[in-house]
Amino acid sequence: TFQTNILTELKNWELNLIQHHKLQMRQEKEKHATQVKQLQNEMENLKELLHTYEISISRKDEVITTLTQALEKQKERVVLMRKFTLWRIQHVKAKQEEYAIRMADTHFQTALMKKVWAAWRSVSEERWKDKVAKACQLRAEDVCVQLTNDYEAKIAELTAALELTRAEVLRLHTERDHYEDTMKKAFMRGVCALNLEAMTMFQSK
Repeated sequence: TFQTNILTELKNWELNLIQHHKLQMRQEKEKHATQVKQLQNEMENLKELLHTYEISISRKDEVITTLTQALEKQKERVVLMRKFTLWRIQHVKAKQEEYAIRMADTHFQTALMKKVWAAWRSVSEERWKDKVAKACQLRAEDVCVQLTNDYEAKIAELTAALELTRAEVLRLHTERDHYEDTMKKAFMRGVCALNLEAMTMFQSK
């Protein structure tokens, strides 16, 4: 009958609709499962990348720590070298001042001796004019020659010591500049190596 046909048609339409709905649900579940799997793969890749970044950062931290420690040690050495150099310079200056004081005192004593000798000569010149004058003059000349020789030898010795000290100070300054230049180059090589490693890692990823 017509009513039976309509009910059958409605039943078939309902079954088709249910099957279509189930098919869509299954397709959506498969699509969702595929998307979840892709997201899981992306998460695994991100985890590996994060692990790689952590290793790279750890290596960079170790390199930076090593370079920092090396720079601190070099800084301490430079400070010690500077203190030692200043001490050597002050020591040389103290020796120079001490020698200058001794020279001034000796010159004063010599001048005083000459004045005393001149006064004594003027007093006793009438009685011991020839003999005493010649003896005193010869004695004074011998003393002056001896003092002059001693002073010249001492001056030569101190001059040589001063030149050696100046050469040592120049060597220490040159060595300090060499150490600073070496540390700068080492630091720049370390920085370049870090940048090259980072670039290589980013390019490979």
